[in-house]
Amino acid sequence: MAVLIKGQHQLWILAGLLTIAVSAVAIYKAQPILFPEVTRSGELDPDCDLRAGPCVSQLNDAVRVSFAIEPREIPLVKPLHLQVSLEGIQADQVQVDFTGVDMNMGFNRVTLNDAGAGEFKGDGMLPVCVWDAMEWEAKVLISTGQGLISMPYRFITVRPGIPLPGSED
Repeated sequence: MAVLIKGQHQLWILAGLLTIAVSAVAIYKAQPILFPEVTRSGELDPDCDLRAGPCVSQLNDAVRVSFAIEPREIPLVKPLHLQVSLEGIQADQVQVDFTGVDMNMGFNRVTLNDAGAGEFKGDGMLPVCVWDAMEWEAKVLISTGQGLISMPYRFITVRPGIPLPGSED
């Protein structure tokens, strides 16, 4: 009986060690996906208003990035049409990564389709939020042969029936 209990004890220890090893490998493999290494970052434009139309940012004198979201009221849990236009740069892939500024909203990244001539389009969706108004940052991630470029854009979402913060309504 004592041999049987000792053998079960060793199996539980082995199972625990195996679980830890598998978890460590999964975390190691997911690291570049969840936290990609950015080689260059653009500046956040405080005057950008994605509700008014596309925002255009400059990485340098030669590179311009335009980002647009439709519909312009940017609803939660409804399809969003995303468009990125690039000038002065060739991209292998373009993604948009949505993060909550003041609240972790999980992994919300969309890979856009290459529409040609520097245009990238795709559909995404923002998750539901318990707050009446939520500030988001959309990072346009541009994969190039020279590395990953990140261009940040901020916007606010509001629940239906709630006025946009700072509006006259």
